[in-house]
Amino acid sequence: MRVLLTTDTIGGVWTFTKDLCSSLLAYGHDVALVSVGRLPSAAQREWCVRMRAFAGPRFRYDALDVPLEWMQENARAYEAAERSLLQIARIFHADLIHANQFCFGALPTHLPKVVTAHSDVLSWAEVCRPEGFEDSIWLRRYCALVNAGLRGATAIVAPTQWMARALQRGFPAARNTTVILNGRTIDGTRVDSCQRVLQAVAIGRLWDEAKGFSVLAGMEAAMPIVVAGETTLEDAAAAGALSEEEVLALFRCSSVYVATSVYEPFGLAPLEAALCGCAVVANDIASLREVWGDAAIYYRGATQLHGVLDRLVERPDELRCARLRSQRRGLELSVEKMVDGYLELYTELLLGRVTQERQGVAAYAG
Repeated sequence: MRVLLTTDTIGGVWTFTKDLCSSLLAYGHDVALVSVGRLPSAAQREWCVRMRAFAGPRFRYDALDVPLEWMQENARAYEAAERSLLQIARIFHADLIHANQFCFGALPTHLPKVVTAHSDVLSWAEVCRPEGFEDSIWLRRYCALVNAGLRGATAIVAPTQWMARALQRGFPAARNTTVILNGRTIDGTRVDSCQRVLQAVAIGRLWDEAKGFSVLAGMEAAMPIVVAGETTLEDAAAAGALSEEEVLALFRCSSVYVATSVYEPFGLAPLEAALCGCAVVANDIASLREVWGDAAIYYRGATQLHGVLDRLVERPDELRCARLRSQRRGLELSVEKMVDGYLELYTELLLGRVTQERQGVAAYAG
């Protein structure tokens, strides 16, 4: 199978596509990876070099200097990428396109097109801007791009039922959305590679109110809290930003991950932390409940969070059990399960296409 996979170089979408891409290559499939959003970092380019060394011509990577559809300057988000994507699909002899941006579901091609909805501006605004956005050219263009992509997609995927329902509220074209849970696999042999300390950690974009870091402001719990992340969108590309290995090292040395998000369609950071041996303490929102069930400890508001952290300091046995519960759940959310879900979907779409082509030939012959 030959897959054209689009990604962006900002945040969790890159992590998702990197894991999906490397697994597809390991399973013997071919991948053309195309990034948009901004040019790749040195670490991202290095990873692509390693994939090329591993897979040879079965892997190619192209970076397009094209904005994402949610960015303020989104006029070029689709038009500047369309020709390049179609050309890459043709040269690579792609069987299928898997887009991680909505708008590319509108590509004019006979190939099956999967669109994964990692988040969307309207559901973000429901939570973070309940007063709504003012009408603007940017918002109208964004909605037009998303609607066109959803209408053109052969299949739409969300990482949780919560995200599927949220997308459907804003965009009726998403009514037939499939759910495939995200996954991560982290080297378990390194979980205890450094001395674990009694501290909580929270990671994310400090500039994004969806991450809910305000709950930590001025908090003086018995357990120290380490917060790391970019203070601006530009910081994420800066040389001083934490690398993936540095983030994982921080998780391996901590005891608790605090998932403070008020809007979180899935949440890869708490999953990574759990796999590294942290107990997940999560804001009590529906999407995190869906992902973690009884494997996390939940709080509502700063007072409850303060109390939870103090209790875990006072009760080391409870902390130990919480860490084990979170880690077990993390192991259930594996990359292998995620990739199997996508491969099953890809196969269904390709078989459907072959059936339609054969039916067309039969009808013509008759």
